[in-house]
Amino acid sequence: MSGLKSISLFVILLCTPVMMAQEEFTDVRKGNKQYKSEKYTEAEISYRKGLQKNSQSPEAAYNLGNSLFKQEKYAEALEQYQKVLPNEKISKKKLASALHNTGNALLMQQRIPESIEAFKKSLKINPDDDETRYNLALAQYLLKNQDSQNQQNQQQEQPQPENQENKREKDDSQQQQEEQSTESIPKDKAEQLLEALMQDEDETMEKAKKLPKGDKKTVEKNW
Repeated sequence: MSGLKSISLFVILLCTPVMMAQEEFTDVRKGNKQYKSEKYTEAEISYRKGLQKNSQSPEAAYNLGNSLFKQEKYAEALEQYQKVLPNEKISKKKLASALHNTGNALLMQQRIPESIEAFKKSLKINPDDDETRYNLALAQYLLKNQDSQNQQNQQQEQPQPENQENKREKDDSQQQQEEQSTESIPKDKAEQLLEALMQDEDETMEKAKKLPKGDKKTVEKNW
């Protein structure tokens, strides 16, 4: 009888990892359905349950990152994306997607130079991805605009003697700055560009299917 108990225990130990994997898959699949229904908080809970059963699951971590991103929890989303990046078991396509969404999370935190690097790394893996090229161009544009604004602020802070010649130069400089500011992207337009990163993917993909190849503007990636 003691031998039978040992065999039963051994079978249970063998079955436990399989059962845990099945439960993790069930949680992730449930989270995916909730995510597609835009129930991002509920999806987050399901993905976290999946990670509790398998902390090394790249699918659960990545999809959790997406659900957090949709809730504007960008720092937490970034943390989940970064868990996926060292994983050697995922395909190059999925790695490129993880880097793409890493760039999105960084960009939404105003960490523009870092987001540019993430998009570049993604393009090295998948150079034909129009969506990542679009986001890279957006980040580079915002960085250029930010640098230009910082330079203008520094110029305004430099004190000058108020004689007539300097006053004339100051007025000319101020006029040039005003002209430059009218040519730069308006604040509301910049906000719209950033908000594009949060557009619902399903709706965007439906629109993209109706567009000629090369015109797609999807900016977020799911597995």
